[in-house]
Amino acid sequence: MFLSVFDIFKIGIGPSSSHTMGPMVAAGRFLEALQRGDDRVAGSGPVARIAVTLHGSLAFTGKGHATDRAVVLGLLGFRPDDFDPERAAEREAELAATGQILVPGLGRVGFDGLDGVVFDYGPPLEAHPNGLVLRAFDAAGGLHRSETYYSVGGGFVLTEREIAASGLRGDDAAADRPFPFASAAEMLRMGALSGLRIAEMKRANETDGRTGDDLDAGLDRIWAVMDDCIDRGLRTEGTLPGGLNVRRRAPAIHRALVAERGSNSAQPHAVNDWLSIYAMAVNEENAAGGRIVTAPTNGAAGVLPAVIRYYRDHCVGAHHGGIRDLLLTAAAVGGIIKTNASISGAEVGCQGEVGSAAAMAAAGLCAALGGSNAQVENAAEIALEHHLGMTCDPVRGLVQVPCIERNGLGAIKAVAAASLALRGDGEHVIPLDNCIETMRQTGLDMHSRYKETSLGGLAVNLPEC
Repeated sequence: MFLSVFDIFKIGIGPSSSHTMGPMVAAGRFLEALQRGDDRVAGSGPVARIAVTLHGSLAFTGKGHATDRAVVLGLLGFRPDDFDPERAAEREAELAATGQILVPGLGRVGFDGLDGVVFDYGPPLEAHPNGLVLRAFDAAGGLHRSETYYSVGGGFVLTEREIAASGLRGDDAAADRPFPFASAAEMLRMGALSGLRIAEMKRANETDGRTGDDLDAGLDRIWAVMDDCIDRGLRTEGTLPGGLNVRRRAPAIHRALVAERGSNSAQPHAVNDWLSIYAMAVNEENAAGGRIVTAPTNGAAGVLPAVIRYYRDHCVGAHHGGIRDLLLTAAAVGGIIKTNASISGAEVGCQGEVGSAAAMAAAGLCAALGGSNAQVENAAEIALEHHLGMTCDPVRGLVQVPCIERNGLGAIKAVAAASLALRGDGEHVIPLDNCIETMRQTGLDMHSRYKETSLGGLAVNLPEC
């Protein structure tokens, strides 16, 4: 399965790619299947009512991630990439008043809104911790159609049959691409044979069926949304929703850093504070349900934008082409990780989210700063290696504590990893592929309470007061 840069980087909304964007997409897919008449139960009447059940991590942390509302919005016809909050509020009010959704081609269909989404706190479904089942019934209560979906991280959604046919990560990279690498070893070998940098190989793969101008326009749009998200987060004050009363900190820290510029009081390590607030600004926006880019997930969406902003505003010799190369290289590494392990916190813990994001950002920054392919692979390995074993334990199921600060530290680690790799020659002991496999194995061994269920770790060790 070829993973495009636009598969890895999806424009959507917060607070979660797997728990918000994915369920919204799944609900939309279910509606489209109903409209086409796919897999209709023989003898069933027209669709009269829809019901939804959330399982596993989607149930345990669904309230904190607004999963139930995301499903409702998906059934109302909204999609993450073009979400209109004002129109959504109007449609939600109409649903609350009528108890029906208007589906083109099907007419009015009964749905109980948020009450129509059931949280099943029993064992998760077998294929993946993030499962949801959507069912449609006829007027007599007979089953019209049923489908099970899995939100497997980063906004990717697979049906039960799709998983059975090709597995969670699909088959190997598409063989018809110019450089069909599915592992870091293959990527390095193809680079050595072709004499091309990783970004150049990724560009060749992306422009097989797309013009270079279209690719650049898409990359520029992705960065523009990321950059705008940083700016919104740096200027927006207030308290984040959800009941934890977490105050947005990025604006105040940003003002202090700006005031220190050029003064003798500024410490050399203040650059870490800049990296942190860029990442925190994004994740504070994500926690508030703002417009976001999966990188590779919403929970880890601040790491890569922070490193790109650091490259653009703080690094000597930065240029716009470097940002495009950074994104392409990061996407190449992210695709390898997703193909061979996971980017889902519910599957492997936060090592799969912030760890993957840090590896992607480190690789991208190393490439943008002129690193060789071997150095780029080394940078990704260093960053991922030092996130191994990181649990996903969001307090109250909200993507706030420890997620917001964790993105800041992930960005700092990414820059440090890129710098270390650039100081070396690319030779190192543990290849990136082996590190990715270690993450996969560690995720399998990790207890479910530490994988986005809010049943362990920091999520249950709050002060009593």
